[in-house]
Amino acid sequence: MSGVARDQDVDIDLGQLVRAVWARRLRILAITLVGAGVAFAGAKIMSPQYRSETRILIEPRAPAFASTQQANDSSAGPLMDELNIASQVQLLQSADLLKKVINDLKLYNLPEFDDAASGSAMSSILVKLHLKKNPLENPPEERVIDAFVERLQVYQVPGSRVIGITFTSKDPNLAAAIPNAMANVYLSTQSGAKLDSNSEATRWLEPEIEGLRQKVSEAERKVAEYRTSHGLLQTNGTTTFPAQQLNDISAELTRVRGDKANAEARAQAVRNALSSGEASDTLPDIMSSQAIQRLKGTESGLQSQVSDLQTSLLNNHPRLKSLRAQLSDIRTQIRQETQKILASIENESKVADLRASELERQSDTVQANSARAGEDEVGLNALEREANAQRQLLETYLVRYREAASRADSNSSPADARIVSRAVEPVDPYFPKVVPIVVVASVATLIMSAIFIMLAELFSGRALRPTDASPETIEAEAVVEEKHVPQAAPIAAAGKPAQPSMLAVVADKEDTIEDVKVAEEVPEDEPEDDNEFSVASVADYLAGSRAPLAIAISPTGDNGSAATVSLTRMLADAGHRVILIDMTGSGYPTELMAEDPAAPGVTDLLCGEAAFGDTIHGDRLSDAHLIPQGQSDVRRAMRGVDRLSLLLDALAAAYDLVVVECGSADVAGVSRLTRSRDVEIILSLPEVEETIFVALMTEFQAAGYERVVLMSGGEGAEQALGRAA
Repeated sequence: MSGVARDQDVDIDLGQLVRAVWARRLRILAITLVGAGVAFAGAKIMSPQYRSETRILIEPRAPAFASTQQANDSSAGPLMDELNIASQVQLLQSADLLKKVINDLKLYNLPEFDDAASGSAMSSILVKLHLKKNPLENPPEERVIDAFVERLQVYQVPGSRVIGITFTSKDPNLAAAIPNAMANVYLSTQSGAKLDSNSEATRWLEPEIEGLRQKVSEAERKVAEYRTSHGLLQTNGTTTFPAQQLNDISAELTRVRGDKANAEARAQAVRNALSSGEASDTLPDIMSSQAIQRLKGTESGLQSQVSDLQTSLLNNHPRLKSLRAQLSDIRTQIRQETQKILASIENESKVADLRASELERQSDTVQANSARAGEDEVGLNALEREANAQRQLLETYLVRYREAASRADSNSSPADARIVSRAVEPVDPYFPKVVPIVVVASVATLIMSAIFIMLAELFSGRALRPTDASPETIEAEAVVEEKHVPQAAPIAAAGKPAQPSMLAVVADKEDTIEDVKVAEEVPEDEPEDDNEFSVASVADYLAGSRAPLAIAISPTGDNGSAATVSLTRMLADAGHRVILIDMTGSGYPTELMAEDPAAPGVTDLLCGEAAFGDTIHGDRLSDAHLIPQGQSDVRRAMRGVDRLSLLLDALAAAYDLVVVECGSADVAGVSRLTRSRDVEIILSLPEVEETIFVALMTEFQAAGYERVVLMSGGEGAEQALGRAA
């Protein structure tokens, strides 16, 4: 026996646990050695398993002669994304590939891949008891495939395009041969698929190309016929004859108009020189005339002679007169020659004007022809587009056909994968690993033995010791007891003293009432009833205030608790979802509402002996719900009273109103129930006693509880409330 009292607080003696384990150390060591020996023997009895691995890199591959074309047409290759790699993993595990490997290596002749044929005693017993399906009912091929798949592992190496093929076998040679064979079959299958694709493309392209050639010839013939019939002859690659002719006429017309303007400007310059009498030697047209140049030379010679003779002869000398007459005649000839040049320039302007008029007429005619040609070109463009489309499609098909034909050989179509690591014959077995198995078994046996001894000590009570209480703690508990026990237990209507609330069982030295000056709030909308403090009036008030939590205090005992039960049932009958929590010391609400007085309740929940859902029960006379008092020890349950706030928050989220019947609790006990002061406090006093009511109102107001409601059916409640205010 442990010597610990039933209701006494206990603690685990860790020193006793360690001493108990150390006292049995030889026994633990012996058990550990036995476990290690059993693990060693079992590891040696097991058949060794060997594992080897082959790795394949998935990447697009093409022959060397196609590297340029592949670079130009890289988008045609497969997209090496995660889905593509996962698809290749599934392809490596396909039944067809596995069957080919099995047939190539003749694995169906090996007993390792058909254990069901030999069978075992345990397997036969399970089959006879219909606990296992008879493996012989499956075809031999399926049994071999099942055994093959059990030993095979195909996976993608994380973060890469590498696929690993791992196989486990009792034969190390077979463990290396199977992954290599699977890789070879996979590569040949991929290459064969490419060859089949190229062959199918060649067979499909041949008739398509022949048909496209005929279509291209027909389309080009229609273009030529249309061009001839509508006169849309081309002068170069892009321009028709009417358009080219219009361009030439426009260019010539521009040139002629420029010549005309130039001639008119030259003629105007000559006219200005003649009319003003200015020298015309600077005009280009005058200076370019040979006759003018000769006359100017003669004029210069005569002028020189006149100048020479004037120095020696008189002005009326016949020689001077003759020279002056010749000079005047020369100047007249120069003027006449200038007039001829002017007439010539004017003739050039007239000719240019006539030429421009003729070109404009021709331009109008050609424009009309070009407009008709533009309308005809619409149909021509449509025929040319059709011919170009057919020609481009034919050229594309010819390129594809040449590519497919050039890859008809097996060496020209390599698989989009290559082996980067071949499997080698393993030397050491993969399983069993004797040393790790023995070490793990020994450690596990050691730990389990120590745990078993500790549990035995705990269950026997030898490792439990009573909790030591200091003098300060005892004094504090005495103060708390004195604080929470009512000074004068009022007498109930039934003639028995009121039981203290469950909240009075445990108190905390920190639960003190702070002095807060808050005025009492009186509900504005008072129910229209003869007694405004009746149960019905309080029910109407709670329904209107939509308060999530109401704490009922019954100083007079069970008759107040009965009124709270009536309030809860009245709210439930009105269609509200309401639940009552019995926190009284007597458990009277549980007696009135619960069908089973021994049902699990709030004390069981706080002690951890019942689940939250198991503590909620229905009222036997209404639709209200109830959490009864419970059957566990109240003192033990009240150690977890701080968790009640979490319980109330959860219930407030599920119900319209949570009513907590606290019995004859005081302010300190209610403060432990909820940390918030924003709750409804209901003083359930069926028969109002002015002294009790005034004292309670004063205490709750001083503690910061503003919404305090009186629920009473007796007379004089209104006067008592007024005096309390």
